[in-house]
Amino acid sequence: MEKHRITNQRRVILEELQKLATHPTAADLYKIVRRQLPRISLGTIYRNLELLIRSGTIRKIDNGSKKARFDGDMSNHYHVRCHQCGRVDDLPGSPRIELSRKIQGHNGWDIAEHRIEFVGVCPDCRVNNGM
Repeated sequence: MEKHRITNQRRVILEELQKLATHPTAADLYKIVRRQLPRISLGTIYRNLELLIRSGTIRKIDNGSKKARFDGDMSNHYHVRCHQCGRVDDLPGSPRIELSRKIQGHNGWDIAEHRIEFVGVCPDCRVNNGM
């Protein structure tokens, strides 16, 4: 992991991301950060997000869609993703440590972390689609 100086821009980006449970895209975060830093560019948001990812401070949720989402919560937790709009939410509860323990050592594997994602339709899309 790389270490980087925490600039004012990076601090604001990180603070705003950590306040959110919505897992914003870079464009979403740009709109939020501009309230405090009106002169910041979208390119600066992207560069700082990449630095924060490389330093292990935030996580990139790359779910195969065109728009990556970002997570300021580095604890082990699960996500649920809407396959219609791309919304990503945290699922409550602690990670299934038992699963990691069962897999640990299987065929020589040393498990460092795990991710589980559930996919479905979010409440907003259900309402908008009359479900």
